[in-house]
Amino acid sequence: MGWSKPKYSRREVNRAGLILINESSTDHELNHAYAIINNWRTSHNFPLNTFQIRLRREAKKIDKQCLVGQRIKRLSSIKSKLERIRGINLSQIQDIGGCRVVVANVRDLDKLTRVYTSRSSRGLKHDLFSVDDYVFVKPRFTGYRSIHLVYKYISDKNKDYNNLKIEIQLRTLLQHAWATAVETIDSFTNQSLKLGGGEQDWRRFFSLISSIIALKENTPIVPDTPDHFDTLRKEIILLEKKLKVINLLEGFSAAVHFTTDVDYQKAGFFLLELDPLEKIVNIMSFSSGSRGLNKASEQYLELEKKNKFNQKNIVLVSSDTLETLRLTYPNYYADTSRFISLLQETIAGSRQLSLFD
Repeated sequence: MGWSKPKYSRREVNRAGLILINESSTDHELNHAYAIINNWRTSHNFPLNTFQIRLRREAKKIDKQCLVGQRIKRLSSIKSKLERIRGINLSQIQDIGGCRVVVANVRDLDKLTRVYTSRSSRGLKHDLFSVDDYVFVKPRFTGYRSIHLVYKYISDKNKDYNNLKIEIQLRTLLQHAWATAVETIDSFTNQSLKLGGGEQDWRRFFSLISSIIALKENTPIVPDTPDHFDTLRKEIILLEKKLKVINLLEGFSAAVHFTTDVDYQKAGFFLLELDPLEKIVNIMSFSSGSRGLNKASEQYLELEKKNKFNQKNIVLVSSDTLETLRLTYPNYYADTSRFISLLQETIAGSRQLSLFD
């Protein structure tokens, strides 16, 4: 069994997306839509793997300890994006397949970004469709920081995948620690801070911490936040006491239990299933290669259908080892230790990058 290829037209894919978000859709319609959407998702695996291999190679030239991972977008996230962005079709979503690299510091991030955006060094036959710089140019109002590169896959040999879009995210350890904390709070308190929603105090807290990161990395601060360390620190201390951030995050981590079905020797793909209500993380492994991936993709869809977009967070990812998996996707483990260290350093008055540089 080889790599999955698109079996449906863009029109059929878009129709399946409409069925997915239509509250009046019947079970029969939904099951047919699931089949189309899952084929569309899994068809991104081949180009995604192509981009991930090069990303790993280029990133390790700059930072040998970098973290690289890849994932196929969750059904719940696809549904949310279709509902949230007016007029968007399923075939237009740019991050169905995504890979990410986390490098040590902002200097390495700048170097790697130049590899992908400089005409003289890009070295890719694929089309660079868009670049969103949320680090050096314009951080999001939420405080989110990362470089997003979207490519259209182009190949003379594998034309079935031509024009499928793959997103590459580049970020630093500090930026990764921030994003992990946001996603952990979202999961365990049922907020939507990642998308700009959630409680006002939490939104303010994370925007302030993001500006602390900006000062440490010498990049632009979040709009409408102070540009002085001491002023940021004072407000952060007040909000940390009010929200009990450190106690809350440490409590989530301590409470989570794990169940695993992992073959350490053969694992290449992992299904992570986080139930924040029961505080259980289930990890399943599948062999590397297209056969293991196809099996994992089938299981992925079955788990999502059972969950019906409720409390569980389920994602299919690729990683070298379980340890790398934990470091690359720490939010599924409620592991916010790096963020807590950053917060404690800030409260103590440290302006240095000692824990991360």
